[in-house]
Amino acid sequence: MSSYAYYRLPYADTYTRLIQRNGEPLRLLSYAQLDGQEGFVFAPFSITEECPLLLLQPDEITEGIEVGTEEDGNLEAVNADGAAHDGIGSPTLSYHIDFSNFHAQIADGNFRKLVLARRDKVSGCPSLDAEQLFLRACRLYPRLFVALVSTPFSGTWLMATPEILLEGRDSAWRTIALAGTMQLHDEQLAFDTPLRSASEAQEEQAHIAWNSKNIQEQRYVATYVIETLEQFASRIDEEGPRTVRAGHLVHLRSDFNFTLPDTNHLGSLLQALHPTPAVCGLPKREAWQFILRNEYAPRRYYSGFAGMLQPTGDTHLYVSLRCMEILQDHCLLYAGGGLLRDSVEQQEWEETEAKMQTMRKLFQR
Repeated sequence: MSSYAYYRLPYADTYTRLIQRNGEPLRLLSYAQLDGQEGFVFAPFSITEECPLLLLQPDEITEGIEVGTEEDGNLEAVNADGAAHDGIGSPTLSYHIDFSNFHAQIADGNFRKLVLARRDKVSGCPSLDAEQLFLRACRLYPRLFVALVSTPFSGTWLMATPEILLEGRDSAWRTIALAGTMQLHDEQLAFDTPLRSASEAQEEQAHIAWNSKNIQEQRYVATYVIETLEQFASRIDEEGPRTVRAGHLVHLRSDFNFTLPDTNHLGSLLQALHPTPAVCGLPKREAWQFILRNEYAPRRYYSGFAGMLQPTGDTHLYVSLRCMEILQDHCLLYAGGGLLRDSVEQQEWEETEAKMQTMRKLFQR
């Protein structure tokens, strides 16, 4: 069985298709083993025998494929089981139990932050065409990194994610700290769309007001990123935070541009960065272990990372967010949110619903 990956970079009109027909993707035991490697990386949240770290080394690469503008005509409308589509509804029992457990740990002072993830099932879709879903995601989300990955070890996954983990070439590199989430409503929906004047842009920015919980959550991630980069990089410049749009959501984002004197150890840098507090928590090691032991649904490749790794070329690695696992007769949608001491269960549930809507929209006519 061949393995393949399609990916479209943000704002690009074309995508790249990679196919590995000969042999199997390389399975690695640690993120650090990516040192000196080249290929398409598909990494899980935590490496296990069931969810290995995969490196596709394609023997067929096609670049510059047009995304196109025509809408797909043969995707069936489907329904999601369980939660309401509009974010209005009560959390499931499993989410309620997880939230209570996670939040109690934060309230007791064991963690400053924990990220709680969940998944939802979309059924009634036996004839899904993964490539058409990928193209639809490219058209709906021009700002996002869109990727479709399929291997015998991982299954088939689709993502449309706003979060850069590591990007660059030669000695010039960057990463971001992305945290804090807010859904756009009413006049906020005009944010970061083509406007007629600078005054209108300032007016739309004024409609976006962040609460202290989101600001603190983003600062946790930014501090972690810069402390990690200091172990590997020089000339680190931080810009932000600023508000950025991802579909119908906005986030707080800080950008870090830095110099890497040696690109032969990108795997070691990735091992230090991943998972960031944006998908895990603080303190990192303890939060990671707590999530693995206590989260109701295994994350698998959700909140891992994916993209091209090329120490002597262009590297584009993104955190695997806003994603779904495509199975034979249904899909599984994944989303999560950062919990702090003042988090409220209903609000956190609605945030995950809003994030899942990114993938749900692909099924709507």
